[in-house]
Amino acid sequence: MIFRSCAGGVVFHDDKVFIMQNDKSEWVLPKGKIRDGFLASETAIERVKEEAGLDVEIISTAGETSYEFYSFSRQKPVCNEITWFIMESKDMNFFINEDYGILDAGFYSIDEAIDMITYSQDKSLVSLSYRKFLKLKEKEAILV
Repeated sequence: MIFRSCAGGVVFHDDKVFIMQNDKSEWVLPKGKIRDGFLASETAIERVKEEAGLDVEIISTAGETSYEFYSFSRQKPVCNEITWFIMESKDMNFFINEDYGILDAGFYSIDEAIDMITYSQDKSLVSLSYRKFLKLKEKEAILV
């Protein structure tokens, strides 16, 4: 089995979250493989920028997920282990990067996004991250 370390972002703008539709028509969050010499946080920010053109700031860690699939090109099973970060985008200006196989994307209300997201662990990740995001924003407002 091939093990790959990846990183990604759960990107919020106010009460909306950013999700993308990949070339398999799955609704997912932006993520990518961590390259040698890069930190998970750097990879997550870079992938959000490359896949969606969003400038983001990391607010907190969100947790980790993993999944396995069979790679027909490598003729081996692959396990992706993903470190997630809660991110905030200052605006909702994004683009769809077709070079990464993105078919559609956008900022959606939390409930709408959870209905659209393909995988249950991503649905849970968005729900938990949003609660944490709101608590962190509340604390930030108190400190200002």
